[in-house]
Amino acid sequence: MLQEIPGAGLFAGYTPLPGAYDELFGPDGAPRPEFLRTATLLGALTPSEFARAQQLAEIALLNQGVTFSVYADQRGAEKIFPLCLMPRMLSAAAWAHLERGLEQRVRALGMFLDDVYGEQRILKEERVPRDLVLGSGQYLKRIHGLAPPGGVRIHIAGVDLIRDPDGTFRVLEDNLRTPSGVSYVLENRLISKRVLPHLLDKARVERVDHYPARLAETLRSVSPVSPGSTSAVVLTPGPYNSAYFEHSFLARTMGLELVQAPDLFVDQDQVFVRTTRGPRRVHVIYRRTDEAFLDPEVFRPDSLLGVRGLMRAYAAGNVALANAPGNGVADDKAVYPFVPEMIRYYLGEEPILEQVPTYLCMRDDDRRYVLEHLEELVVKAVDEAGGYGMLMGPQSTAAQREEFRARIQATPRRYIAQHRVELSTSPTWDPATRSAVPRRLDLRPYVLTGRDGSWALPGGLTRVALVAGSYVVNSSQGGGSKDTWVLKSAGNGAQRPPSIQSQSQSQSQSQSQSSGGAAGGAPPSDAASGSATTEAP
Repeated sequence: MLQEIPGAGLFAGYTPLPGAYDELFGPDGAPRPEFLRTATLLGALTPSEFARAQQLAEIALLNQGVTFSVYADQRGAEKIFPLCLMPRMLSAAAWAHLERGLEQRVRALGMFLDDVYGEQRILKEERVPRDLVLGSGQYLKRIHGLAPPGGVRIHIAGVDLIRDPDGTFRVLEDNLRTPSGVSYVLENRLISKRVLPHLLDKARVERVDHYPARLAETLRSVSPVSPGSTSAVVLTPGPYNSAYFEHSFLARTMGLELVQAPDLFVDQDQVFVRTTRGPRRVHVIYRRTDEAFLDPEVFRPDSLLGVRGLMRAYAAGNVALANAPGNGVADDKAVYPFVPEMIRYYLGEEPILEQVPTYLCMRDDDRRYVLEHLEELVVKAVDEAGGYGMLMGPQSTAAQREEFRARIQATPRRYIAQHRVELSTSPTWDPATRSAVPRRLDLRPYVLTGRDGSWALPGGLTRVALVAGSYVVNSSQGGGSKDTWVLKSAGNGAQRPPSIQSQSQSQSQSQSQSSGGAAGGAPPSDAASGSATTEAP
């Protein structure tokens, strides 16, 4: 029965992409053993049944305003964030491996930041080039010597992963400033529950709805007062920010106030929020405002989005900022190649997760190689996001390559290059052909770190390149998302084929629930083999 799944139902005619690792099907066209149960359940749906479910999901997205903003699009800024209802699946064993590697990586990056803004031992011992780190545009010399309240700098991390043709997960880059997109993880799951409830229940999928509670707990853990006495807020630049829906969603689900800069003020190095009952002390700020605008006393003096004196209160230890200012030096794309060395240096361990080999254009030999092989490489600007400032060499024109050649020669520190990795694929719904087709994807797990250690949300945000042949998964350039299903262990590691009841009956029951949950927000700004950092797509 297993081998017959691709020949009938939803996966009829599905053919994995040659040279890529397919997340659901093996090279022989059969579902991977760990996903047998779920593939059987999903494959039992007819294309018409699935099309109806997909339509209901899209109506829910439209009705609930799950959107993102593309400021450069003259046709309009607000876009519905595309969701493919076919999930991306991860086995319990695969997730356990990722979880260990993610927590190890975030721990080492946190120690690196403590060191860089402290004794700088790793630079003095030349394990990481001093000029590379201190010359980064994201290094904030003015906060050197400041210890963060609670002892944590990376409270929320988003680590972008890809899977190569051998099935090995590789870190593409780290997002340690204001990583976005987690609202889509929660909303995608809510829509899946409402549209395909029986399938989700029978697949035995790890939950994700406890993320807001865990985030609130993380924030309170780093407070300068006891968690029970802590007042925490979410600081947003305002409703015109591309991620505003995510800000409001997280504030609401955590039970915290959503505030803007005018709602806060600093008095005697303490932060207060204005309320109808008078000022109230604030101990923790989950800030979704870029640090350049955070405090006009310290950063941009023309900022209207910041709170004057906020960094004084931070330096005095009276308010915790999540994430801490200055984290950008650790997710600088030119610093990325040295993360494995950080793990060895600070933890005395070998890295659990692999990386993508990277050329630093500031190095003479690397730059020479990059300039001679532009047509083979993916070139990225270290300070760009959302797939912008990037050259996809194998798909580029001669004019584009010459443009990047001039850029690299003018400012080599600003560019890195990597060989393009063939991304893994997963069955994705194609409305034009009403069938499942392979599309490339990546994964952004989220890691929370408080006083007592780290915790990784099972799964994370799967972004998928909806355009045939594309490697770009960010939504501003034609990408979408999938619900990421981390399957619970079945004891022996493999799923048994279910006794399938009528899927059409399950589908008809789910069609009465046509509205999904509500939260938009800016999708994370990256391209697979591309770049990612902060809020903007």
